[in-house]
Amino acid sequence: MLLVANILVALVALLHAYFLLLEMFLWDKPAGMKAFNLTAEQAATTKVMAANQGLYNGFLVAGLVWGLLLGDAGFAVKVFFLACVVVAGVFGAATVSRKVLWVQAAPAALALLALVFA
Repeated sequence: MLLVANILVALVALLHAYFLLLEMFLWDKPAGMKAFNLTAEQAATTKVMAANQGLYNGFLVAGLVWGLLLGDAGFAVKVFFLACVVVAGVFGAATVSRKVLWVQAAPAALALLALVFA
């Protein structure tokens, strides 16, 4: 069960690495504008803010990967960073779009439950 939990943690990390890519590098490109339903004007206006968001997603990725690399000693690190992702996802769902709940918070919550019950 721990293997399944760690695979889920890795998938959450990969998902947030993709968010980093979209927000930091593709925000004003067709892929980024499509993903976030932006016009070219909106993307240009919010590009710096999006890059900042992408950087924060990078920190989440770093924390989750760190927890995975620590092996058994990484349990608390993984729990902390998964909890951060869940909180960010719930806040995003409340303030931006309910879609964030399913794209960000739900996978992290699933990984967190798998980790706790592994």
